[in-house]
Amino acid sequence: MLLKLRKNLSLTDRDALMALCRDLGFVPRAVTGASGGVELLDLEPSDAGELDAARTLTVLGDQYAVASIVDAGQPRERFARTPNQPDSTVRVGEAIFGGGHMSLIAGPCSVDEDDVLIDIARRAKAAGATVLRGGVHKPRTSPYSFQGLGRDGLALLGRVREEVGIAVVTEVLEPSDIEATREVSDMLQIGSRNMINTPLLRAAGRAGMPVLLKRGMTATSKEFLLAAEYLLDAGCGDVVLCERGIRGFDSATRNVLDLGTVAHLKGATHLPVIVDPSHAAGRADLIRPLARAGVAVGADGLIVEVHSNPARAKSDADQAISPDDFADIARDTAALCAALGKTLVLPKSTRLAPGGASSSPDNEAVAAPHPELP
Repeated sequence: MLLKLRKNLSLTDRDALMALCRDLGFVPRAVTGASGGVELLDLEPSDAGELDAARTLTVLGDQYAVASIVDAGQPRERFARTPNQPDSTVRVGEAIFGGGHMSLIAGPCSVDEDDVLIDIARRAKAAGATVLRGGVHKPRTSPYSFQGLGRDGLALLGRVREEVGIAVVTEVLEPSDIEATREVSDMLQIGSRNMINTPLLRAAGRAGMPVLLKRGMTATSKEFLLAAEYLLDAGCGDVVLCERGIRGFDSATRNVLDLGTVAHLKGATHLPVIVDPSHAAGRADLIRPLARAGVAVGADGLIVEVHSNPARAKSDADQAISPDDFADIARDTAALCAALGKTLVLPKSTRLAPGGASSSPDNEAVAAPHPELP
């Protein structure tokens, strides 16, 4: 590793950097010449694990004395895809994301009344959803908007999860939410506004559960991946990335669905990547075409806002679609998966048909050949 030092660096600052390098397990050697710098040699293999190397680069890059890291070697972040590395797969209940498998997440933006939530869950599952989404803590732009049902909403999610037999994902806003949420859900969600909330990322990463991480509305792809690195660094082995649109200037849509970044991420990382067409569109009429586009560009799943009576949704009613419209999206996804050689994983009691989804306990529901998984 070669560090380029600042010009006219004082001897005190240079010595301090040398001492830090030794503390990090390097043997530093001064490089003479116009470029000026410190070459770091003889890092013991026991100190050179992927996690330590990534931290070391960050520590050295933050030092005042270091102008730049000229040669850092190969990227060592855990999110990075190495040559010929296969996709990672994440399982949540019956759902599988990644490794040639797609799954559908559906449900209301905010958890609704008990009977309404059960109806949504049953109909979403019958249409092809393997995971129910539903927010109980809502970080709204206005403090006067509906903020979710809180702990009461968690209790509703738990009852619906047991009665309908469907996995659940719900958002956590702060570390103190995690323990109660673990009892009634199968996956934690970190929302767009909290993508850079590092205490929350670390706490969620230690929870021992899969985590759905949404891209920040102004985040670059690298910032998005480094947020995922916080989860991986904390011990979470099951991270799913979600592109939900970034802020643009045209009010025709709520956000700009960045499909180019979805394609980029599929090459840059081994982690599964899914698409949220609901938050990108902000309009019910655009969700189906954006969902198709997300599948076509390589996404490993979709998360869609579904409500049995969209006009009565407690939040984001304009972007909620009916279970029948969601069934159309499921059929679109099945057709695209067949064309792309991917598998759409459906609830075992669900079978897609041209006229709609139907229940059949004797049929395993897949849209493409469904190989036995390890």
